[in-house]
Amino acid sequence: MSQSASKSSYQFIRFFNELTIDDIPVVGGKNASLGEMYQELVPKGIPVPNGFAVTADAYRAVLEENNLLDEMHHLLDNLDPDDPRDLQRRGNQIREMIYSAHLPDALYEEMVAAYEELMGQMNGEGSLAIRSSATAEDLPTASFAGQQDTYLNIAGLPSYIDACRRCFASLFTDRAIHYRIDQGFDHFDVALSIGVQIMVRSDLSASGVMFTIDTETGFRDSVLITGAYGLGENVVQGAVDPDEFYVHKPTYKKGFRSVLKRHLGAKKIKMIYSTDQTHRFPVRNVPTPNSDRKKFCINDKEVLQLAEYAMTIEDHYSARANTDRPMDIEWAKDGVTGELFIVQARPETVASQQQANVLRQFNLNNVDEKTPIIIGRSVGAKIAVGRARVIESVDHLHEFKAGEILVSDITTPDWEPIMKMATALVTNRGGRTCHAAIIARELGIPAVVGSAKGTDTIKTGQLITVSCAEGDEGRIYDGEVPFEVVETELDNLVMPKTEMLMNLGNPDMAFASNFIPNAGVGLARMEFIINTQIQAHPLALLNPDLIKSDKARAKVEALVEPYNGDGAAFFIDKLSEGIGTLAAGFYPKPVVVRLSDFKTNEYANLIGGRAFEQDEENPMIGFRGASRYNDEQFAPAFALECRALKKVREEMGLDNIVIMVPFCRRVNEAREVIDTLAKNGLVRGANGLKIYMMCEIPNNVLMIDEFSEFFDGFSIGTNDLTQLVLGVDRDSEKVAYDYDERDPGVKKMVTWAIQGAKRNGKHISLCGQAPSDYPEFAEFLVEEGIDAMSLNPDSIMSTLPKVLELEEKLGR
Repeated sequence: MSQSASKSSYQFIRFFNELTIDDIPVVGGKNASLGEMYQELVPKGIPVPNGFAVTADAYRAVLEENNLLDEMHHLLDNLDPDDPRDLQRRGNQIREMIYSAHLPDALYEEMVAAYEELMGQMNGEGSLAIRSSATAEDLPTASFAGQQDTYLNIAGLPSYIDACRRCFASLFTDRAIHYRIDQGFDHFDVALSIGVQIMVRSDLSASGVMFTIDTETGFRDSVLITGAYGLGENVVQGAVDPDEFYVHKPTYKKGFRSVLKRHLGAKKIKMIYSTDQTHRFPVRNVPTPNSDRKKFCINDKEVLQLAEYAMTIEDHYSARANTDRPMDIEWAKDGVTGELFIVQARPETVASQQQANVLRQFNLNNVDEKTPIIIGRSVGAKIAVGRARVIESVDHLHEFKAGEILVSDITTPDWEPIMKMATALVTNRGGRTCHAAIIARELGIPAVVGSAKGTDTIKTGQLITVSCAEGDEGRIYDGEVPFEVVETELDNLVMPKTEMLMNLGNPDMAFASNFIPNAGVGLARMEFIINTQIQAHPLALLNPDLIKSDKARAKVEALVEPYNGDGAAFFIDKLSEGIGTLAAGFYPKPVVVRLSDFKTNEYANLIGGRAFEQDEENPMIGFRGASRYNDEQFAPAFALECRALKKVREEMGLDNIVIMVPFCRRVNEAREVIDTLAKNGLVRGANGLKIYMMCEIPNNVLMIDEFSEFFDGFSIGTNDLTQLVLGVDRDSEKVAYDYDERDPGVKKMVTWAIQGAKRNGKHISLCGQAPSDYPEFAEFLVEEGIDAMSLNPDSIMSTLPKVLELEEKLGR
């Protein structure tokens, strides 16, 4: 797609190969970035469709030739931006003035010549994307997302000229006027350039947006890719719930090629070329076939290719700026050639600007007692409470009141004047890179997008709580749910010698929890992932014909349908994604993953589980933990766990995973478990693999010298240890008063475990609930010289100063 225009050929036109990022004052952020990529990154293998910019000088020439400035000043200088109707009236007048203005003859001639030159490169076939590029947009600190207009599938000279006129006029859309006032930009200091670019036939395939930073948490080690079928405008505007993919940068750069995790979006509609080739209706939306909705819009190979493009672009712009520069990038796949293209790149402007020295944690109180009325995708790890206002169309925007929660089908840039007054946003459609999500992040408010039925379920005036502090799922609760905000200064924070690890089972919280000071994850419960992401008993997935319940069998079949009915592939894929996300969130710090420790009653409650589990009088001390892994009947299920762990370590490259064996009763059992793991490809010591054991049975403490032969470390589980030392069933309300980790007998067992591990040169930590609940127990552990303690995320910051103080007293 090279072209030979020289800079002197035109006064008002600059082709992409004449532009660099330094030309923002001349052609705006979008066009300067396209020129930078076309010149610098196309030679490095980044495919960018060619095009040209109509410069900001052309826009100024239009205003000057038609003497528009005085009338524009008259309309704008005394504008009240918070009066929607006045804003609409004045904006409309200015847009009409600019659209109707005569194009200077020299400008018109050059626009025609450049158009013909670009069309000549396409042999006169194909169409163009006409995009606005303001001189104050796509800056590192302000996105100006969607403020000006874009026109797609523009074919023919008259439609091209008309679209360019509309782009000039769109510098004064109501939303753009309001946004510039909010951001402190003078209307007359900003000019508009037009980008004219060869269209990629993504109407026949897919397109989307990707970020080289996690947009919700600011986690910088991942690439987030979103996509849907058809042209990308639906993803940008939030008209669809797109597919999502994550790729882990550090392991990718070490040579591992694996998608970290995926989310299958609904993708209900897609934007395609219209049969009406006039400029009025060049594109249209049509329903996406059900068969396409049930599969991802691009395959893993394409995801990884896009991730590589994204990292290359980020590296280039970071080197150019001499600082880390996370990027917001638009991509498109050509349905004719199958090629992937980059059609836009700009600095990410929200997550990358977050204050790094203050940790703000939003925590819901008593959330276990509440059931959400709506679930969607979370944006912004915050919580808000307020009265809902359901807005069905732009005609009702004037009804919105400051402080309300905006509930709508989707939002567009025209809604921004009321969005800035909202406490939170809820939309039926859209993904985490849509317009509503971008603006919510800029405004610093939570949003739940893609809720499907928000406008049907929530009523105007209803008091609701919007929670985006519980992971990827955004949840809306009826009424007010109390919450707290904890702020912690991280400047000059000193970490204690006793390692502060984290108990974390929810992969969705990994990227956010990483910012809490920690030395890694001391306990990641595999059963959380199985419960939430897999939901079915592993043997039911392997043997659906043995499920006795028709309803349960149908549920299993629905789960594995995207995997062509392969239950093993489904289990391994989902479990490896969950474990991998936890490992990636803390990489390269250790993440200790405990093998599944369901009791029989818990396994039976999984989908299809009752066909494979026996009733036990006391499942708490029954068929659980290591006894399952060595059991002939359960062996095929355990093999799936091993294959998932092996995939995370060897295919994803996340070798910071440490395996932990729970509820291992006897030394012979330990020997058998180590052999079983090895037979499943998890050989202790191979590729640095460490295997720990939960120290939670009195026999583990009494025989710790013997157990040390088979394990690299131990983690004391005070929950089970307490019930077995005191003989108290921790599930029984009748004897709950006797359950106390601080009992002298329990503490003596803990002391012996620490001494035994140190005697054998093994790592020793504690991952039970006690130090999270009782500060004095944490102090006891420090006094005993434990290597590490693993705490709940919300307990680390309160425990840390106490540990530091005690270590200082003890002279450590």
